[in-house]
Amino acid sequence: MTFDKDKILEYCNKISKNTLMETLNIVYVDAGPDFLTATMPVNSSVHQPMGLLHGGATVALAESVGSAASFLFVNSKVSEVRGIEISANHLKAKRDGIVTATARIIHKGRSIHLWEIRIVDENDSLVSLCKLTTMVLSKRKSQDS
Repeated sequence: MTFDKDKILEYCNKISKNTLMETLNIVYVDAGPDFLTATMPVNSSVHQPMGLLHGGATVALAESVGSAASFLFVNSKVSEVRGIEISANHLKAKRDGIVTATARIIHKGRSIHLWEIRIVDENDSLVSLCKLTTMVLSKRKSQDS
């Protein structure tokens, strides 16, 4: 199977329509054989009351990019991915601009994937460091999961 970065980015951005990712203006911007990168603007729509980037929005970005990356590693005809645990350390406050999240695989097992997601600002300063565990499941016939 050949790696096609443009097709991967087009696909990830297409399936984000009418989802939380679209609401948060998350855009997938780079991909490689072991990583996926997305950006999110920081403005009042993702602020907490003190005018800073909300930790929940940061975690939503991390889980979005990590889960999408995990999905790219499985055969989507027979498997699906679920996030089962996420942790985040918020290290730097951010009021405006753009944050960039890059998910890199730490462990790729048959049923468990472990990701490190680094979220940085425009100066490549670490804003948050997250860890996501996803589970690979056999696809169910019914989509009522």
